[in-house]
Amino acid sequence: QVQLQESGGGSVQAGGSLTLACVASEYTNRKGCMGWFRQAPGKEREGVATIGRVYGTRYADSVKGRFTISKDNGKTTLYLQMDSLKPDDTATYYCAAALDYDGPPTLARGEYNYWGPGTQVTVSS
Repeated sequence: QVQLQESGGGSVQAGGSLTLACVASEYTNRKGCMGWFRQAPGKEREGVATIGRVYGTRYADSVKGRFTISKDNGKTTLYLQMDSLKPDDTATYYCAAALDYDGPPTLARGEYNYWGPGTQVTVSS
């Protein structure tokens, strides 16, 4: 059972930056992919960015050019660098792992079988 724990959320003004981190309880690079999702009040949880074991990265159109997903060399920490933040980025951000998935990086929520508890990001105008 993989456990994920996010950190780095907070409040920032529009145009600012935040870096989220997600520590996994074990090595997560053996297969599948890891990703960041977010959920704003009254909205469905949506994929933000994902990174695969071999196939690279994928981003939601709304964050392309502003967010960067990466993993450390030990493959137990996942990061999300968020720049040029907008009020619409306000949400709870979740780290997730799709360890039974074997394909290109995906933002399909149903493929992810492990989730962190989330961290709040608030962007003020």
